[in-house]
Amino acid sequence: MAFKTIDDMALSGQVVLTRVDINVPVEDGRVTDVTRIQRIAPTIADLRAGGAKVVLLAHFGRPKGKVVPEMSLRQLVPALSEHLGVEVGFADGGYGAAVAAMAPGDVLLFENVRFNPGEEQDDAGFAQRLAAIGDLYCNDAFSAAHRAHATTHALARLLPAFAGRSMEAELTALDRALGTPKPPVAALVGGAKVSTKLDLLGNLVDKVQHLIIGGGMANTFLAAKGLDVQKSLCEHDLLDTARDIMAKADGAGCAILLPRDVVCAAEFRADPPTTTVRAEEVPTGQMILDAGPDAVAHICQVLDGCGTLVWNGPLGAFEMTPFDAATSAAARHAAALTRAGKLVSVAGGGDTVAALNHAGVAGDFTYISTAGGAFLEWMEGKELPGVAALSA
Repeated sequence: MAFKTIDDMALSGQVVLTRVDINVPVEDGRVTDVTRIQRIAPTIADLRAGGAKVVLLAHFGRPKGKVVPEMSLRQLVPALSEHLGVEVGFADGGYGAAVAAMAPGDVLLFENVRFNPGEEQDDAGFAQRLAAIGDLYCNDAFSAAHRAHATTHALARLLPAFAGRSMEAELTALDRALGTPKPPVAALVGGAKVSTKLDLLGNLVDKVQHLIIGGGMANTFLAAKGLDVQKSLCEHDLLDTARDIMAKADGAGCAILLPRDVVCAAEFRADPPTTTVRAEEVPTGQMILDAGPDAVAHICQVLDGCGTLVWNGPLGAFEMTPFDAATSAAARHAAALTRAGKLVSVAGGGDTVAALNHAGVAGDFTYISTAGGAFLEWMEGKELPGVAALSA
């Protein structure tokens, strides 16, 4: 898609309303994870360097259109000032006057936009009031781009709009993954349930050459092929749906990879006695909790022949040993191929990021999206309102 970036804009003296995602974890008034703040730092630096007056628009929590003091953005000002390298001002009202007092290079944070009921209603009036005190609109919040809210959608249609550095990097990476990827393309999709990823699987079989299915959802596909998965997590009411997806994949020339061997245990806890068996030989009364070494070797062999990998979800119950083995081994192999310049690897989703960090390879992937719902909806082939507004 075509969209403008910071490089396309004349910024000097302009008030830039900048939508960011700083919905960060806070404990006892202290930010415990500054990843999202660090992600917006390049955008703020470049806007300031261009002589802009930077106004930050953001949400925090779910106040549902009401003022909730503990969800005030004021508590984030110290962390923002520290990690953005500039004293960040704060305004919880009198926005016009606060902006009028700004000098080029200043950064001002407005109060939680979700305190206004117009935000989540994509209210034109709320957007117009904001637009009246700005000159340009910058969206650097991909993780909120799947929501048609006033500061992600309506506002972008009222002012000259462009993408911030984080948004630009995200859209560029996603285009490399599924828009104009280097073939062959593999998608690794894991997680507990098929039901949560039906749209995703249906979209991917038309776009990728290899669909690797892991986690609890693989059990549903194994059962759909007639295998007895015993007490494994399995959506038996979706076996026909799984068969339909496999048939669609076959018609589209997409090869579905299911685990050829599995790691089983009688109980779901850390470090229980385990058995590694062929997928069709799950012991009576046991459950599948990870893919086996032969399955991992099969995945690695496929990745060796691919140009692009899109990853969403783990291969097993990675939160507990030893059921993190398959996810970690496959992640390390994908990371090695990426470091060697043989694979473009794009990953996203909360569990995925945690799993790649656990494997120690998050920094080796081509790109890791910190967005949850937006990344998933993009993989499902859905239009993201906040992204579409940038190309309007």
